[in-house]
Amino acid sequence: MGASVGNNSSGLNNEPNVVPMIDIMLVLLVIFILVQQVRKAIDIQLPDPTPAVATANAASNQIVLEVFANGTYAVNREPVDSTALPKFLKDIYDPRPEKIIFVKGDPKAEFQAIIRAMDIARGAGVRVIGVPPG
Repeated sequence: MGASVGNNSSGLNNEPNVVPMIDIMLVLLVIFILVQQVRKAIDIQLPDPTPAVATANAASNQIVLEVFANGTYAVNREPVDSTALPKFLKDIYDPRPEKIIFVKGDPKAEFQAIIRAMDIARGAGVRVIGVPPG
């Protein structure tokens, strides 16, 4: 509230001073703009939308780790015991320069078993874990 000085007979002015409110609103606007621009992101690698078609006879050096519904594992369709899986994967990935694996889970498999398989693969030295389509 402001008081007017002069020949005014009432002595007080009942009009609010809006300048401090405008200053506060501008500061809040700047803060909201700055906060809106600060965002955290997750880096992902999306597949190529136009993949090259592989020939049927092409030799593949991809490693596919399958997790079945009963909790068993297979590496490139070769059954592997769950206790021997870490050593088996370590033996495969130690000499390989490309540390890429694909983890394929059975639709009826528990999510925890698939995550455990990914953790075992990471412990074996795998750097990139992919999930094949389908």
